[in-house]
Order: sequence, then structure tokens, then C-alpha cells
Amino acid sequence: MKKFHSMVAAIAVCGLLGSAAVHAQATAGEVFGKAPAGDTVTAKSTTNGTMREVQVDAKGRYSIRALPVGVYTVTLSENGQPVAKHPNVPVIVGRGIQVNFDGQAAGMGQQ
Repeated sequence: MKKFHSMVAAIAVCGLLGSAAVHAQATAGEVFGKAPAGDTVTAKSTTNGTMREVQVDAKGRYSIRALPVGVYTVTLSENGQPVAKHPNVPVIVGRGIQVNFDGQAAGMGQQ
């Protein structure tokens, strides 16, 4: 009987851990797109201040995953200086939104 209770407890713990992982994925979204290789893209929440930053890869692609749902300002920086931004980017549960910076002339306020 002791083995049975131990097995039930182990299954319950695994079930709880598995549901936490699913819940975490179900409350986040992603911002991805194209930008000049080597530059930096930052997504900052306008509602709670969450901020994530990634470097654009050699192919000119970036992806910022596991962003909490909300509205973000997505900024492109070159050598540490902001050069372009997209305000009011909605991040939706389980979805990705494409925000491209390729082909844009440098200048803050571009959308």
C-alpha cells in the first residue's frame, strides 16, 4: 500500500509541474522580425515595465520569446543608441507578432 501512495504522490507532483509549464506558455507571446545584423532590439512593456533585449543574428533575424501579454514599444538600437521604434505593439497569448526594422532609414519615431 505504501508503494501505491508513493506512486500516486509522484504522479500528482508531475501533473502539477506539467500544468505550470503549460500555464506559463499560455500567458505569453512573441515579437519577431528582421533588422540589421548585429543591432539590438528591445521590447518594453508600456503597462508593467517588463523589458527584454536580444541581438539581431547574422541573417538579420531576431525573436523575443516568452513576453507577458500586453502592449510593448519595440526599439532598434545601433551601437547602444536607439535609431527606430514601433510603439503600441500588442503581444497576444500564444501568438507572435512580426515587427520589422529592415529597409528603414535611421530615425526615432518611425513606425
